[in-house]
Order: sequence, then C-alpha cells, then structure tokens
Amino acid sequence: MTDTKNTRVAVLVGSLRADSVNRQIAEILRDQAPAGTEVDIIDGLDQVPFYNEDLDAGSAPATAAALRDRVALADRVLAVTPEYNGTMPAVLNNAIDWLSRPYGAGAIVGKPFGVVGATPTPYGGKWAHADTARSAGIAGAVVVEDVTVSQSAIGIDLGTDADVQAKLLGALSTLVDFTPVVTAA
Repeated sequence: MTDTKNTRVAVLVGSLRADSVNRQIAEILRDQAPAGTEVDIIDGLDQVPFYNEDLDAGSAPATAAALRDRVALADRVLAVTPEYNGTMPAVLNNAIDWLSRPYGAGAIVGKPFGVVGATPTPYGGKWAHADTARSAGIAGAVVVEDVTVSQSAIGIDLGTDADVQAKLLGALSTLVDFTPVVTAA
C-alpha cells in the first residue's frame, strides 16, 4: 500500500475585506483544489503586529508565532492579493516580514511560493504581484515564476467565469507540481 501525502498550500490573502475578490479566489482554490492538495487559508493577518525586532526578541507575539507555525507546516505558499497604490497591501508585506525571521531560517525559507490575484483595474495587480514575489524571494522563498496570475476583475464573476477559474486552478497546480532544482554545493 502506498502512503500518499497531501501537498499543503498555505494561502496568505492580501485583502482583509470579508467579501473581497481575492478572498473569493482563495476560497475557490480551497474548494476546487485538485485531489491530494490541501489549501489552508490563513486568517488573522490583521491581528499580527507590524514587524519589530524588539517584539521578536525572545518569543514572538502569539499571532506572529501562529502565522509562522501554519506556514512552517505547509509545503507551498500562495499569496492571493489585490494591489493597493501600485504595490502589495501592508498586511501581506508584514506577514512576509514575520515569516522571514529568524534570518535564514524563517518559515518561508525554501518554500515554493506563487502569487495570484485580481484587482478592479485593467492591470490586474501586476505591480503588487511582482513586489510580493520579489519580497518573498528576498525573504528566502523559492518563487515559482509560472504561477503568477494577475487578473483584472473588471466585468468578471469569479463564481461563473470558467476561463478565469481555469487560470487560477492551473496556477495552483503548477505551484503544487513544482520541484525545486537542487544544486550541489
């Protein structure tokens, strides 16, 4: 008998609004994830204090520690985010800051990481997605370039738009199927 392990994907949603399009995307990905994929939407990012090394000395605040623990359990990390003023929301940037510590050994280090999302602009959040990928890469994640989906939310209904859902689910599958290249030291 073969022991099959689910691939666990921690999802960081950049929008705090309950009815946000990006929250809907995260829920669609959770509900329609391929067999063998568990999507864990991490709530409570708004409860994590802004990163401050003084707060992180000794033991991190409980909300930051819980964020780190959930991401540490994941095999992959996916940011689902809108774009605020041409970049990623502060709550997402803060989560990445906490996940990058301790330096070189944070919960995000070495994890395959992707970014998807939608905004009500013609650009679909591409700047926020690029900034999120760059920040996660600097924090030590392995950014999977083929995962980025920057979708304009103008005139679409995520619940019924099969093409958009297929793009998003394709991105999730690419992230799950990604195998990091291991180089000899």
